[in-house]
Amino acid sequence: MTLNITFEQEWDTICDDLNTTASWDQFFLAYDAEHWMSSPSFEGLMCEKHLPHLELFPHQEKTAKRVIEEMDGKAILADEVGLGKTIEAGLILKEYMVRGLVKSALILVPASLTGQWAKELNEKFYIPAVAQKKTYVWKQSDIVVASIDTAKRPPHRDLVFDREYDMIIFDEAHKLKNSKTKNYEFARSLKKKFCLMLTATPVQNHPSELYHLINLLKPGLLGSMKEFQSLFKDKGEEAVKHVIQQIMVRNKREETGLTWTNRNVHSTYVRFTDEEQAFYNQLEELKASKASGIHGFTGLTLLREACSSKEAAYLTLKNLYNKKEIAKEEYEKLLQTLQHIQTNSKAQKALEIIQNTEDKVVLFTEYRATQLYLQWYFQQHGIISVPFRGGFKRSKKEWMQDLFKSRAKVMIATEAAGEGINLQFSSTIINYDLPWNPMRLEQRIGRLHRLGQTKDVEVYNFGVAGTVDEHILALLYEKITLFENVIGELDTILASTAYSSIEGYIADALDTSDSRREVEVKLHHLSELIQ
Repeated sequence: MTLNITFEQEWDTICDDLNTTASWDQFFLAYDAEHWMSSPSFEGLMCEKHLPHLELFPHQEKTAKRVIEEMDGKAILADEVGLGKTIEAGLILKEYMVRGLVKSALILVPASLTGQWAKELNEKFYIPAVAQKKTYVWKQSDIVVASIDTAKRPPHRDLVFDREYDMIIFDEAHKLKNSKTKNYEFARSLKKKFCLMLTATPVQNHPSELYHLINLLKPGLLGSMKEFQSLFKDKGEEAVKHVIQQIMVRNKREETGLTWTNRNVHSTYVRFTDEEQAFYNQLEELKASKASGIHGFTGLTLLREACSSKEAAYLTLKNLYNKKEIAKEEYEKLLQTLQHIQTNSKAQKALEIIQNTEDKVVLFTEYRATQLYLQWYFQQHGIISVPFRGGFKRSKKEWMQDLFKSRAKVMIATEAAGEGINLQFSSTIINYDLPWNPMRLEQRIGRLHRLGQTKDVEVYNFGVAGTVDEHILALLYEKITLFENVIGELDTILASTAYSSIEGYIADALDTSDSRREVEVKLHHLSELIQ
């Protein structure tokens, strides 16, 4: 039997012209991509088969599915600190890219985290993200990681506005809580199809902050501010919660089913030396005198600084004197008392803790002058430490983190280290100066007590007996038992109180009270409200 086979010459020519460098793996990958892009179903995550190396936790997969299937890619990811919001955001972005729905994305993060974000997206998700450093990056790269402060400034601003990104991700989104800021206006003006906002603290002081965040994602969802307030007032928290759940995902530690290391909290009271106490008492007397230049919030600030270091207090006094806000006689008397202080009781206690642990230690202070003093003080005792503060450029912040991980025993940080960076290779934290907002404290501890932490975390909260420090530690943190409760419900609790700001209430209590007893009564009242 003879078969007559006719070869189509046109196909023969096409086959000869094929690029022979293409592999079967590439062919199957292209085939899969075409298949998925044509798939009408949004059930399940298609990107997981391309990320076999990535260990995902159930709550992270569930969050990604919910955002994609139920929220149309516009959501606030508000997991408690340390549960992996970055992983969730990367997973959502990857899924949309696999489906062909996202080809360009802008990730706006704190300046110190641009490198970290770009690295994680590349290494964990194979997403070719580029940290923005030069102007040309905006046009040459589809996935750009930048700080909002850079993006909003010329010439970057026009380049960003000229492009409609398929997805925009805001990290530390609570910084957009104020609708009157330039950052908020910039964020609102960005063109986008999908949008994710990451924050562990969607409410820090007042429910209006959450309203403004939601308004960035889905304008009009909550109506006007007055309508939102009326809903809250007339129908209660459950009605508001029902609306918010349409756009926000908040996972809590106890709901994840994961095993967490313990958080051991130590309230550490320090006693002033006679010289330190004399300086503090002198400030208190001047603050109580309306004739003095040291009264109101200025006096309160000086009292807090005196509890931190004489260096911090001195800088403020010097500035007041230079601005002629304090009389020369008062200034000289205070300096004379200050010069007699030879010991920093808090620093001695911190040194004792550091010397008695083999672990690396993260120490938080509120003041740069204290930070510099502590670095010098620890060096005198043979302890290597690195500073970390907001004024550092991005490269220096990354360098400080690397030095801390590889060489130094202590990182002395201001609030700049309270957000974004991962320090779970350390398990001891000293809150040398306590913030007045529990949310800020939780963010600090969350840098260490997070996924990947293998040790119990030791938390030392310092307070100076008989001072404003003691009031805050004893009557706010201990009373509320914030650490044991891990502040899981604090955002809801704050929304139900009558106060617009915890810091404002505390400052008012300390400033307007005529006696320590009155201060205690007012702070006790606040703690009762928050419980």
